[in-house]
Formats: sequence, structure tokens, C-alpha cells
Amino acid sequence: MSKSLIEKIGTLKRKINAIILAHNYQRPEVQDIADYTGDSLELSRKAAETGADVIVFCGVHFMAETAKILSPEKTVLLPDENAGCPMADMITAEQLAQEKKKYPGVQVVCYVNSSAAVKADSDICCTSANAVKVVQAMDADRPVLFIPDQYLGLFAMRSSGTKMHFWPGYCPTHMKIGVDDIARQKKRYPDAKIVVHPECRPDVIDAADEALSTGGIIRYARAYKKKTLIVGTETGILHRLGKENPAVEYVPVTERSLCPNMKRITLEKVLWAMEELKPKIEIPENIRQKALLAVERMLAL
Repeated sequence: MSKSLIEKIGTLKRKINAIILAHNYQRPEVQDIADYTGDSLELSRKAAETGADVIVFCGVHFMAETAKILSPEKTVLLPDENAGCPMADMITAEQLAQEKKKYPGVQVVCYVNSSAAVKADSDICCTSANAVKVVQAMDADRPVLFIPDQYLGLFAMRSSGTKMHFWPGYCPTHMKIGVDDIARQKKRYPDAKIVVHPECRPDVIDAADEALSTGGIIRYARAYKKKTLIVGTETGILHRLGKENPAVEYVPVTERSLCPNMKRITLEKVLWAMEELKPKIEIPENIRQKALLAVERMLAL
């Protein structure tokens, strides 16, 4: 890694009054230069609280959009405009409008892994950490539609007892984690606990010890006392886990659970984005305000 590249990023960051945010799934070197590392909503809220003029979001498109929803007055940069989220792309605002017609009086719970336009047409947002709490707060007398992740929706339904309808979206990275992978790692590390993300399939969640959001996995690992922890989510999180509690050996359930979109962002692209002040995230104000309502309803809980 070029030391001069890191120095250039640091100098330019001060010059343009920028803050660098990195999602837990980013490349290790990108996490290491960030001011804050975390999950998407946590990072957006952090950025909104700072006095920075520029937010450099090292994540995927919907995350940078969420930062813009919460900080409309700031310049939000996504260092690679092709860093999208396949799950977020699985539903459009038009498809949601059609789906809502099937369920009169429907309440739409929208996972933050979705576009601003989809959030704008939803009643409330949720994260993987608070999905259960959000669905429990819905009006029991009206139908609930959970979008776009059917597996997080199913996890929330099973945990809360709230009956829901699902959109058939999913995370391709978490779909690469199978029960056979868990069985293999259990055999190799019989004393280790297994934590997985609730975007995993139900059989994978049932085979694990805990299903936790990325933030939840990090907190769990900090307090972990055994020698080995088996982790079932995007492999980028292992870098942060190792930094925060290096006494533990962190083993992925499978090396296949890698998100190519998360890995698109490099130090070179971060520097270029700051030099050029692009690619910029822009959201039409009417959509931004509606999406903000759905996010604020969640934060109010």
C-alpha cells in the first residue's frame, strides 16, 4: 500500500473538510483510512452529526443515498458509481406500487437496503438490527408487506410473531452461505460458536448459535472469550473483528461470502473522488423528504 497515497488522502480530506465512512464489508485498507467504520445507517447518522462539508461513503449506492437523505446540505460522494446492491435493485418504486395494490390498507416495512425512491413509497424503514422491533410496532389490524429481503422479513416474522407478506428479494452474498458450510466448520472447530447475519436463509440461521446484524456481530465478538468464532456474513467484517479483539481467531463460515460490489472501492478511487468531487449522490427533494419520513419513523422507535 502506498504511504504517499494515504498521505494525499489525509491532506485532501483536511483541505475539503471531508469525512470518510467505510462499511464493515469494505477492503481492509479502506477501513483503515476511514474516520468511522460501521453499518450503513450508523455511518449515515454519524455523518449527519459532524461538521464535515463532504461525506466520502465507502459502501454501496443505497448507503450513500441514505447519507444524502439525512444530510441534504452536504456533498455525498460514492467513490465507485457502479458499487450497487443487487438486493436493493430487486425492487423498484413501480413494482412496489403494484404490490401494494394487492393488500388494501397495507403497511410497508422497508429494509434500509433499498433505493431512496422505494423508501419514499414505504411507511417505515428498518435495519437488520431493529427489524423485529419495527414489525412489532406495526398496526396489528392491517396487513404488513416487508421489502425487499424475504429472509430478513422471515427472521423478523419468526422472532416477533407478526404475520407478513414478503417481496422475493435476497442478498446474493448471504445466499452463498449454506448449512453444509456450517456443518463442516462445526466439525473443524467443535468448541467455537457460530454467528450469522439474519439475511441468511432460515435453515442457516437455525444451524447457527446466533443471528445478528453486523453491529451485533461486532459487539458479540468484543465480549467473546473462546478461542475461535465462526462468522457467517460478508468476509470483510473479519478485518474489524481482528482489530477489536485480536485474542480470538475469526473463521468465515465460507470464503465464498464475498460481495464484489463492496470490494469495488479502492484507495485510488477514494482519492480520485475527493479530487474531482464526484461521483455525487443526488436525490430529487420530493423523494428525499418522503424517504426521510420513513427513516425518521424508524428512529422514533
